[in-house]
Amino acid sequence: MAHRKRRCWDVETVFGNIKQNTGFKRFMHRGMDKVITEIGLITMAHNLKEFSIGTVKAILVFFI
Repeated sequence: MAHRKRRCWDVETVFGNIKQNTGFKRFMHRGMDKVITEIGLITMAHNLKEFSIGTVKAILVFFI
């Protein structure tokens, strides 16, 4: 029970963010290899978006 209280909640917010903001509901392909590729592309897109937001904020802080 103590382990549950200490576990990280960030992963759940990422999947919730992907589902809500991108409208991702179902996989478009069948087969484990294709699903792994698809979720990899979705998570890469999410990470690039988060990276670009952080980069823009860093640039704004630097110039302001």
